[in-house]
Amino acid sequence: MFGADYIIPAPFDPRLIERVPAAVAQAAMDSGVAKKPIFDMDAYKLELRARLNPTSSALAASFEAARARDSRVVFAEGEQEVVLRAAVTFRTQGYGTPLLIGREEPIQEGFRRIGVTDPENYPVHNSANSPLVPEMVERLYARLQRQGYLKRDVQRMVNNERNVFGALMLEMGEADAMVSGVTRHFHQVLSQVRLATDPVKGHQPFGFHIFAGRSHTILIGDTTVNERPGGAQLADTAIKMAGAARRLGMEPRVAFLSYSNFGNPPGSYLGALHEAVSILDDLRPGFEYEGEMSVDVALNRSLADVYPFNRLTGPANVLVAPGLQSANIAAKLLKELGRGRVIGPVLVNMEKSVQIAPMTSGATDLVTLAALAAAGVVQ
Repeated sequence: MFGADYIIPAPFDPRLIERVPAAVAQAAMDSGVAKKPIFDMDAYKLELRARLNPTSSALAASFEAARARDSRVVFAEGEQEVVLRAAVTFRTQGYGTPLLIGREEPIQEGFRRIGVTDPENYPVHNSANSPLVPEMVERLYARLQRQGYLKRDVQRMVNNERNVFGALMLEMGEADAMVSGVTRHFHQVLSQVRLATDPVKGHQPFGFHIFAGRSHTILIGDTTVNERPGGAQLADTAIKMAGAARRLGMEPRVAFLSYSNFGNPPGSYLGALHEAVSILDDLRPGFEYEGEMSVDVALNRSLADVYPFNRLTGPANVLVAPGLQSANIAAKLLKELGRGRVIGPVLVNMEKSVQIAPMTSGATDLVTLAALAAAGVVQ
């Protein structure tokens, strides 16, 4: 099957459900027959795939939760065409209301270029002249005046830095979530956002990636922020990622990763992992966890007999890495080489729901992050 002689597909070929309807829809749009164009064909294929693929179904459930909430999501880089396409898909799929930050004329020109016929349904906030600016300046100046910022510095930031403006919209209750990142690096965006809003008290922000394979979903963290987390931070990462896994419809099984399996071989960097496991032992968090362990032991159940005391009852689906370098490398390797979809990074532990996409993101990536934020999957 699926070989050189496979000309007429079998009725239950799983590829049919996404390829045939998508091709028909594209042909209908190209011929002018379609009355309601599909702006993001990748997102449409994802929804079709969700009908057969349990992993995609988990994401589809999040999309339905987003529809139920009808959140207002800021798209901070509203003049970028990829962002406009994402905003159109976000709205037409019913996930919520996109709020665009940018200048009116370039945004309207972008809408005309991609064929949007109802641009009036997309609220635009121009940070140069928005009526929200005076209150934003007062709020931000009160926050930063003892950190060396003059009021004119704050005024310039509010007028010119759309990530600051967007974060202040969240602080003022003008929006429920925010997505940015396609024009600046992750840490530049995060530093701007943190000028206006804080992490959850007592916690450090961190990011994780979601690997959505054909038959399983895995969460990997921290892939973005903390270079060498201590035991308490690793335990917090595990708890928050386990919560996200549950909201994605998964039963979390957490593995604290290392080159070492339960002390073999010994090493000088294992202390934080031991501490994290000990903290969870005391907290009794209500999910399975184990470590330290190598990634093959965490994922390959054929190795379970080697460690009969292993508390995981199945392959791990939440992988907590010992440091930023290993987590980030693993996530990006999966993205480039893995046979599945990598989503993220997903930012956690901020008081307001802010998601920062990679600069290489397509419209589908932005829509997914916006929907996860709108659905409350990331908290």
